[in-house]
Amino acid sequence: MLRTSLLILLACTAHSCAQSRQALPGSVVQPGPPGAPSKALPPATRASEAPVDAADIEFMQGMIMHHQQAVEMSGLISDRTRNKAMLDLGRRINLSQSDEIRFMHNWLAARGEPAAMPKPMPMHAHGEDDSMPLMPGMLTRAQMDELRKAGGAQFDRLFLSGMIQHHRGALAMVKQLFDSGGSGQDPELFDFATDVDNTQRAEINLMEKMLKDYR
Repeated sequence: MLRTSLLILLACTAHSCAQSRQALPGSVVQPGPPGAPSKALPPATRASEAPVDAADIEFMQGMIMHHQQAVEMSGLISDRTRNKAMLDLGRRINLSQSDEIRFMHNWLAARGEPAAMPKPMPMHAHGEDDSMPLMPGMLTRAQMDELRKAGGAQFDRLFLSGMIQHHRGALAMVKQLFDSGGSGQDPELFDFATDVDNTQRAEINLMEKMLKDYR
């Protein structure tokens, strides 16, 4: 049953592989949602864009950092376990979140904003080194070190529990965005954040079922 669920998730991701389209000089690039091509719109389109506020920008910048750790975590799987379900899950997370990182980079670039956060957010810094701020749910340096050193069933348990924690952090980020008055109104951002919420809730349910096999 878990194998079937993973195949369905992986097939959906593969079907939505990202495509890109070069914009004409002076045009506005409208990034499509993950898996969809970008669009080149006339320069006049910029005036009619939905308003974007600081919380929107910080959400996308923070989610890039958040996704990058998920990609790093999933990249550890192939060398540390032979569990087929784990390998499939890792490929699914790596593919989908790499695709979403590209979307977020394009979305920010289209609005003249950098992909990196300009300064740390102390309220989210909970690692051993406070100079490395972490978004909600991200694994600390100690947790990542433990994950890298693990193998076999121990790795599987640590990965699943860590990625569940990681995904719950992403849900908290989406909730914070939509709870901020006036934020999340941009249609592309709204669709993206909603998709992140739906996808990661489904993956949490799947990983919780997988984790039960190790208890």
